Amino acid sequence: MPAFKFSFLRSKHFLALAGNGVISIFSVVNMALIYRSLDKVQVGTWFFFLTVLGLADAIRNGFLSTATVKFYAGTKPQRAKEVLGSVWFLALSLTSLCVLIDIGLMPFAAYIHNPGALEAIHWFGVTFLSSLPYTITFWILVAEERYIPILWLRMINSGSMILIVIVLMIMGKMSLHYLLLFNFLTNCLTSAACFIARFTHSRAFFKRSKACIIELANFGKFSLATNLSSNLLSSADTFIINIFLGPGAVAVYNLPLRLMEIVEIPLRSFIGTGMSAMAAGYNRNEMSHVAYIFKKYSGMLTWVFIPLAIGAFFFADFAISLLGGGKYKHTEAPNIYRLFMIMAIFYPIDRFNGVTLDIIHLPKVNFYKVLVMLAVCISTDLIGVSIFKNIYGVAFASPFTLLAGILVGSFALRKHIDYSFRGVFISGFKECVALYHEKIGWRFKKH
Repeated sequence: MPAFKFSFLRSKHFLALAGNGVISIFSVVNMALIYRSLDKVQVGTWFFFLTVLGLADAIRNGFLSTATVKFYAGTKPQRAKEVLGSVWFLALSLTSLCVLIDIGLMPFAAYIHNPGALEAIHWFGVTFLSSLPYTITFWILVAEERYIPILWLRMINSGSMILIVIVLMIMGKMSLHYLLLFNFLTNCLTSAACFIARFTHSRAFFKRSKACIIELANFGKFSLATNLSSNLLSSADTFIINIFLGPGAVAVYNLPLRLMEIVEIPLRSFIGTGMSAMAAGYNRNEMSHVAYIFKKYSGMLTWVFIPLAIGAFFFADFAISLLGGGKYKHTEAPNIYRLFMIMAIFYPIDRFNGVTLDIIHLPKVNFYKVLVMLAVCISTDLIGVSIFKNIYGVAFASPFTLLAGILVGSFALRKHIDYSFRGVFISGFKECVALYHEKIGWRFKKH
């Protein structure tokens, strides 16, 4: 009888995809539970707190995550310790600065009447500090391409939170206070697991060097600016819709954005694995390998997203109803989702343009690329809203933003690596065929 094995289950691509998939699924489930167990004011307060925390996390990740992968992946042991020690120093310094700012705001809490701002002041510092060890651990594990530990750590962090919420709901004890408390405690649990498993490399703190700290900081200031600009880019539509069309339109517009996780999950996974591979190639001065990884990963995802976009076109109404309920089926949401999924075919080229520019030590160029996209986004959004007077105006402006990013990124990247759109599509097709035959297909072997 023939035997078979699923070799793809052990591939770094599948493990990275599984890790991102787990966190996304857990996030959606947790969100649904919170919406059903807290009143509107408490839910709004919770998400305001997450927004503040997310902004601070974007600063920390933007400053150091790409820098950690770039300077650590593929380096010699002594250099690796120097890099990780310097990363720990900068991460601790940045986190401490944010915590001190939070402490400085506490005396003014008595004069603040907004519940979201109050809870953010009370809980931000300890929560942000508690997430530091496992955040650094994730950066290290991505650079080392160790995706099984990442998967387990994410399951510990997100899975324990969901279990706690379910238990609190069953006991009738669910409240915003408990939600904030146990969010902090699950962070502590995950960070403790990182220390116990010796994933943090915290002892490297004493191997840091001034030169390496300066090197990381000089690189990180541009990736930080890029990350913050990217966050503004992703939220600009929401701000404009809220100002000109109101919160009801925001709710409709955010439904298709939530459904875009179907492409964001594999996109984040391939960027994570591709970034470490490109960094290792760049550190060995193998630019041909960097170009190969860029064309392979972006091309594969481009071909994978084509059938997803076709499926979304026909099942958009069902998907919107499943997530938001039947009342959203006859809104603009399904058509906007169709537009977003068509645009998603070109997301891999745009995203890998930016990542590759960072890896080949051109974060300033990537920052300028994002600034151009932000300028196009805001200007076309305003024009679209003034013409259409609805959220279609914002949605139809989005392709211009994507096109601007692809053109600017491609123009800059072609000066440094062998790259063409035709090459991306051909490489991606060949890799998809090879993956199907060698990894995804069952491999039979005789006894």
